[in-house]
Amino acid sequence: VNAYMDRIALQHPDLATVVTAGKSFEGRDIKYIKISTSNFEDSSKPIYMLTAMIHAREWVTTPTLLYSMHRLVENLRSQDQDLREDIDWIIMPLLNPDGYEYSHTTDRLWRKTRSYRPDFNDTCWGVDGNRNYDSVHFGVIGASADPCNVTYPGPEPFSEVETAYVRDVLLENVDRIQLFMDVHSFGNYITYGYGDGTLPPNVVELHLMSSVMGAAFDVKKLPEANFYRVGNSGILMYPTAGCAQDYAQSIGIPFSLTLELPSYGHGFVVPPQYINHINDETWHGIAESARLARTFHRNRSSPPNPPVNPPVNPPNNN
Repeated sequence: VNAYMDRIALQHPDLATVVTAGKSFEGRDIKYIKISTSNFEDSSKPIYMLTAMIHAREWVTTPTLLYSMHRLVENLRSQDQDLREDIDWIIMPLLNPDGYEYSHTTDRLWRKTRSYRPDFNDTCWGVDGNRNYDSVHFGVIGASADPCNVTYPGPEPFSEVETAYVRDVLLENVDRIQLFMDVHSFGNYITYGYGDGTLPPNVVELHLMSSVMGAAFDVKKLPEANFYRVGNSGILMYPTAGCAQDYAQSIGIPFSLTLELPSYGHGFVVPPQYINHINDETWHGIAESARLARTFHRNRSSPPNPPVNPPVNPPNNN
């Protein structure tokens, strides 16, 4: 994954820059790529930020973001030229490299990070990274206080370096990020906050964004796949706290979503023959959501239009 990003940046230095956010708990590099035609110097352009693989067993998620990089840099098609010209991109395809490695070598269904705190608990490893973000009801809703449980949120928000890196990138770019999406597997869902079932003030816009993306996915879906469902995560799926979606929404990102990819009935172990289709289908939805996010960004950034043919004199209401 990192080698692919490095190669893209080396071959396309005018478009792509690889940044090392830092090291994982076990010392692996956590990298992300920035894609821009203006070297991120045009502050008028919105940013679309994508993350994946905070849950180690969700292997299908990382290829979708690598494919998005490919479409934006190496295989830009004429119909997508606007996506590269008008939008800057931050893509973090592998947030939990320690857990990802462990899921390859030891436990295919491992979910958490691989942090170890013997002074706190010497029998269980790891934290559920998507319960480790700062949010209302942290550690109370949709999480377990048992360090051995798969939904253990950690001793405190951002105890995991992996989630802290995402926080730092979000805060560094909070004034320009228009859309943030955390990619997961599985279930054919697009959800928005908040995880406790309460709704953000812009819920109508969030639902519209989710619906546009879901419709774009459904146009491409295979016959055996379910249609995408959209809605509030706490209502549509189950109550949670401490997830990336809620944190990004809470700090002022206009559109913060969670995507749950299809599995075609295979759970977390999606057969390889589906990967290319999932990549293409997901890119289609990402592209359409990016265009809608751009429209919202322009409407917010532009002053209101003056009235057409304003009256020379105010009306006489006497």
